[in-house]
Amino acid sequence: MKDPLRKKAVCNSCTVRLVEAAYRRAPWFRLVREPLKWGMKAMAVMLRIDPVQYEVKTPDCRGCMRFYKLALKEESGAFRMLNAVLNPVFDRLIAILVTPEEMREAKDVAKQAMIREGGNHSDERSRSSGIK
Repeated sequence: MKDPLRKKAVCNSCTVRLVEAAYRRAPWFRLVREPLKWGMKAMAVMLRIDPVQYEVKTPDCRGCMRFYKLALKEESGAFRMLNAVLNPVFDRLIAILVTPEEMREAKDVAKQAMIREGGNHSDERSRSSGIK
């Protein structure tokens, strides 16, 4: 049953898919992303922000960093400033590391997740990787 009080997260591209592709192509990318990921989680804990307030469209979306990012952007001016500086760099790295085909696939996966509820939008590789 849907919770009418839950916020809707809009996904234009599946971050999990993009990050998986980047990790496969450039293992060093973990050294860039993981500190950012843990920093967002730590900031959310310090500010008592709960990303569970967002509706999760598919089981594979559960725990995605997008929910942390959205919640932090809503609640923290400091995060918004950091994100304004770091996000373009992160996006540029992703664009360099993933192929146009992988980018299209990530957009398609996100589009399907947005219209499908409770379905599973990723393949076995995503479910077993643990990347969020």
